Amino acid sequence: MPFELQPTLHGELLTLRQLRDDDYDALFAVASDPLIWEQHPDADRWKPAVFHRFFGDAMASGGALIALDRASGAVIGSSRYHGWNEPARTVEIGWSFLARAYWGGTYNGEMKRLMLEHAFRFADRVIFIVGAGNVRSQRAMEKIGGVRTGTRCDSSGRESVVFTIVAPR
Repeated sequence: MPFELQPTLHGELLTLRQLRDDDYDALFAVASDPLIWEQHPDADRWKPAVFHRFFGDAMASGGALIALDRASGAVIGSSRYHGWNEPARTVEIGWSFLARAYWGGTYNGEMKRLMLEHAFRFADRVIFIVGAGNVRSQRAMEKIGGVRTGTRCDSSGRESVVFTIVAPR
């Protein structure tokens, strides 16, 4: 069975489903808060032109999911799967963000738990890449069991911290 990169996942607090073109306005309304991006390497992602590129990349990725608050149905953020490597049984989860009203761990924890449970149906290891200066996201990774396994630089020379979560045995 092939890895389904855009499943619909339901938790107590949120639903994750495939990102669609018509989600743009609602997701930009969330992403347009500059404080969401203040520690992120792309700190200007709240700007319309920058977010437009981000959204286009998300749509082209084939692995983007939108996060909906189950109680209200409101768009509250997004995440995505990337780089499924079947022989190595690894996949990356990243590009995640939530509206500030949903910060504090509960919603992020459920989003990552749902995505990890789905990933571990296919993968043995999930990778997360976090900007070196994004302390908030690094702490969130540690809260969900992410283990620092190194660093890497992207094509522009920006350093990131690599976190790994291994499937439970």
